[in-house]
Amino acid sequence: MVVELLCELFCIPVRYSEVYNMDADDFPTPDVEVETIEPEALKGRIDAGEDLTLLDTRMGSDYEEWRIDGENVTSINVPYYEFLDDEIDEDVLDRIPEDREVTVLCAKGGASEYVAGELAERGYDVNHLEDGMNGWAGIYETVEVTGYDGAGTLLQYQRPSSGCLGYLLYDDGEAAVIDPLRAFTDRYLDDADDLGVELRYAFDTHVHADHISGVRDLDEAGVEGVIPAAAVDRGVTYADELTQAEDGDTFAVGDAVIETVATPGHTTGMTSYLVDESLLATGDGLFIESVARPDLEEGDDGAPDAARTLYESLQERVLPLPDDTLIGGAHFSDAAVPADDGTYTAPIGDLVEEMDALTMEEDAFVELILSDMPPRPANYEDIIATNLGQKAVDDDEAFTLELGPNNCAASQESLADD
Repeated sequence: MVVELLCELFCIPVRYSEVYNMDADDFPTPDVEVETIEPEALKGRIDAGEDLTLLDTRMGSDYEEWRIDGENVTSINVPYYEFLDDEIDEDVLDRIPEDREVTVLCAKGGASEYVAGELAERGYDVNHLEDGMNGWAGIYETVEVTGYDGAGTLLQYQRPSSGCLGYLLYDDGEAAVIDPLRAFTDRYLDDADDLGVELRYAFDTHVHADHISGVRDLDEAGVEGVIPAAAVDRGVTYADELTQAEDGDTFAVGDAVIETVATPGHTTGMTSYLVDESLLATGDGLFIESVARPDLEEGDDGAPDAARTLYESLQERVLPLPDDTLIGGAHFSDAAVPADDGTYTAPIGDLVEEMDALTMEEDAFVELILSDMPPRPANYEDIIATNLGQKAVDDDEAFTLELGPNNCAASQESLADD
């Protein structure tokens, strides 16, 4: 049958690396014209509270691991191969509402355009997401941290597809970026140009396990790359090319000062940066809804000791800061509630009141965060090797490696104060 033949050509195993290497041009061109919606426009409609229905045509395992969600989003998963036969099963069509607009999406945009065309021919009100989940992963927004009261202006970068966060501080003609992503190297340089400032520093908080760092590429573009000295022992091959930040080191950005604060636990080299005594960029050490997972560097056997180190870092280096010091992590999850300014930041005092894990005794803390950790980030071993400089990947492969959820935090539900 047609379905079986096409499945041999198009159906693929459930691994991310194979799913996202499909060529969108391999899918047949629809016989009818199909409207597209750009990822930014879809994000805007979700943020505006519109009720949306999404038909996700990726494989079920990919859908379960990573998808577009929201309180006002109805998401349906029907793999694209269900639509490849001339006679689509009625049970499949019955799953798709006929009384509303449906946005079809896939990995790269090819399958969704084809499926949307098949549905349009049958009278459905459909469009499809331009470039699919790859396009969704290309969204990168900036929001000003209005609660920041240090010198200059502080922006938070937000990547909704993976929950990655970064920070751009600028003052008096100079700027610094914290936890930049390689995929957006040009974006940081362009943003600095648009603001009329020189991007002077690019800081990494640690060796990331969920995305490819942009520090090295920015350094090659003339920005001073800064990595934690404590992270070099993990095998960073290019450490001599960059500035190594020791605990207590300071860096001037205009009249603002960024101070290095060692906060090991998530990794041995985990480092936070105190931005002009107003916001602590905690990397993956502390988030506004959770704390770090301790197993990505040392594995399951080393996780208990790493959890104890994390406890000490939080209790001795982070929580003693003034209650009004903002916390800004390197990630946010679906459980995170943004501040009034739209940023994923919160005062330390609020987090202590809301998160049981921050007021527990050490043994209870360790037991809690080890009890319910999510799956490890997709491709995390390859990502770590790339960030260490031990593996070279081109831009397309780097982008593909980091698709999916970050999963760098311990379970949010178990850590929240009920």
